[in-house]
Amino acid sequence: MRVRRRNRMLLIIGLVALCAIAVGLTLYALRSNINLFFSPVQIAAGEAPLDHQLRAGGMVKDGSVERDGDSLEVRFVVTDFVDEVEVHYDGILPDLFRDGQGVVVVGKLTEGGWIAADEVLAKHDENYMPPEVAEALEKAGYSPADYRQAPEAAETR
Repeated sequence: MRVRRRNRMLLIIGLVALCAIAVGLTLYALRSNINLFFSPVQIAAGEAPLDHQLRAGGMVKDGSVERDGDSLEVRFVVTDFVDEVEVHYDGILPDLFRDGQGVVVVGKLTEGGWIAADEVLAKHDENYMPPEVAEALEKAGYSPADYRQAPEAAETR
């Protein structure tokens, strides 16, 4: 009977150890795939990590889009009307991308304070704004609904 209990106990300990290893490896793999959302205010305050995948969003500042004539490189500024962050993107922008529109960029924050974007996501219709962008604008004291109706009025606040 003692041998049987010992074997059962070793089997249970082995299964618990295997489950712990599986959970640990899963969490480790997911850790590198997490990309949190940051507004320009949070980035300016130093809350965003350097050289880690993140999402940042806000409105494309009017007149800030600069395109390189020889390549697909584009530079623009994303703002939440309190702070701004410059974005560098090398690729084809979405059709709905333009000045004054809500965007979310996926990329890495560099030591220079700008974002090297891997992906740029633009809103898909006139009334849609990414929830994170709307929340960041509300925290900054701006109503996303007011901005959609009259961008000039929102900028003069």
